[in-house]
Amino acid sequence: MYVLLNYPIINRDIIISHLSDRRKRLHDLLLTLINKESNFELIEEDSGDLATCYSKKDTLNLSRVVEKNRKIIKRYQALVRSAVTLDALMDSENEENYKIK
Repeated sequence: MYVLLNYPIINRDIIISHLSDRRKRLHDLLLTLINKESNFELIEEDSGDLATCYSKKDTLNLSRVVEKNRKIIKRYQALVRSAVTLDALMDSENEENYKIK
C-alpha cells in the first residue's frame, strides 16, 4: 500500500476510498455471517487474578477457559476468512461483468 500511495500517477484519494469501501463491505459481510451463527460465543474472561497461586483444581479450570477461548478465536478467524473469500468472489464477479467481450 505504501508504494501505491507514493506513486504520482495513482490518485491517493481513490485508493483510500477504495480501501474504505472494501473495509465496509468486509465488515458488513462479517456481521451477516455472525448473525447467521446459531451459537456465537464470546471469549470468556478469567475472573481470577493471574498473579495468585492456583490450586490444581483452579489450574484445570483456567486451562479449560484458555482452551475454550482458543477454539472461539479459531471460529472468529474462520468467519473472517469466509468474509474475505466472499468479498473476493464478489469482486471477481463484478470484474467479469464489466469485461468487454
